[in-house]
Amino acid sequence: MTERADLLAKASKPAEDALRLHAYYKGKMQTMPKCAIRSLEDFSVWYTPGVAAPCKAIQADPDSIYEYTNKGNMIAVVSDGTRVLGLGDIGPGAGLPVMEGKAMLFKYLGGVDAVPICLDTKDPDELIRTVRVLSPSFGAINLEDIAMPKCFRILRELRAISPIPVWHDDQQGTGTVLLAALMNALSVVGKDMGQVRIAMIGMGAANVPTYRFLTACGADPARIVACDAGGILGTHRREYEQDSAFSEQWNVCRHTNPAGVRGGIEEALRGADVCVAFSAGGIIKPEWVKGMARDAIVFACANPVPEIWPWEAKEAGARIVATGRSDFPNQVNNSLVFPGIFRGVLDVRAKAITDEMAIAAAHELALCARERGIHEESILPTMEEWQVPMRLAVATATKAQEQGLATVARTRDQVHILAESKIRSAHEAMRVLLREGLIVAPSAARE
Repeated sequence: MTERADLLAKASKPAEDALRLHAYYKGKMQTMPKCAIRSLEDFSVWYTPGVAAPCKAIQADPDSIYEYTNKGNMIAVVSDGTRVLGLGDIGPGAGLPVMEGKAMLFKYLGGVDAVPICLDTKDPDELIRTVRVLSPSFGAINLEDIAMPKCFRILRELRAISPIPVWHDDQQGTGTVLLAALMNALSVVGKDMGQVRIAMIGMGAANVPTYRFLTACGADPARIVACDAGGILGTHRREYEQDSAFSEQWNVCRHTNPAGVRGGIEEALRGADVCVAFSAGGIIKPEWVKGMARDAIVFACANPVPEIWPWEAKEAGARIVATGRSDFPNQVNNSLVFPGIFRGVLDVRAKAITDEMAIAAAHELALCARERGIHEESILPTMEEWQVPMRLAVATATKAQEQGLATVARTRDQVHILAESKIRSAHEAMRVLLREGLIVAPSAARE
């Protein structure tokens, strides 16, 4: 019991540190100039009267906005706070720390400038319109923490009308990183994507695109059993057929579970090789994991509390366990993919972010890990492996050009060099700010 208590205490430590350090720093992001300011004369160039010249140039040639402004490296992280982490509908203000955190990761890991925007509306039409009218200021949009089912409609409609790429990280980002993780986990245990039985726990914003990505890469729908709060999905779940907002869930109902299995999580997990859970903390019991197949793989990705604690899943017989947390082995988190994907999208000025682009990034992410070696407790790179985002940038930009979605042509080497320069610059800026005392290191902040 003492060991289990110690593990739980360790798991709660990041939250304790976060409260203290968020209060100390008053958030995580600030705005700083990127141009030289040496004297009063510089203001006449950067502001009036000189600034009128690039304004007129953009009016004459709208595409020149990418030459005269930071639009090509600036994105918005947009949320309404209705589905934040595993906390639910906590509101836009309470969601701001997450959006600031995303902006921080975009900058440090991908060299992408990002602005957190939390909108005080739950109306999908208002959110769609707001994002659309914001588009002149940004090169792309990252949607975040928006409740189901409206998140599907919001993404679909914005992708159709927006002049810049729109990505929903809880959908596409999650599917990308999970695909990479599963490919490598299967390699470790010696199983084949097309032959394994997969239980998908939760069928919301995360698992819907995950299902789409997995089946596109060889997973057999007939070997998949999905389960949500209403039980196991199948053609008997007529409520999904009757509501167009859940069309993707109904598609899962029609193509999976041909045996017509009924029940809940326990029945879905019985005999499964893989558990892919994006649901709620603590809902998977160890005895259910015991009922899975030999060399089982468990992805318990609810945040901040996973569906089952890793040590419980291991004790129950799982061979590989992954969570969304960075303080356990095998973090399966979108932070491994969105900085690099957006870096590639921005650097070839892609018009959209497609499933094919995300899948290309997933394959590259998996390859990054395999090249340095994978094992049961290391199936993916970590956020410390700083070369990974630039490789994902290359994979994403290359696929965008293959699909005819890029408006700027660049070779793989050119994308890599550009991505590396921006990411190195972000890292060096942090080193300078810490060295000069402009940012105080957390160790000093504790004193």
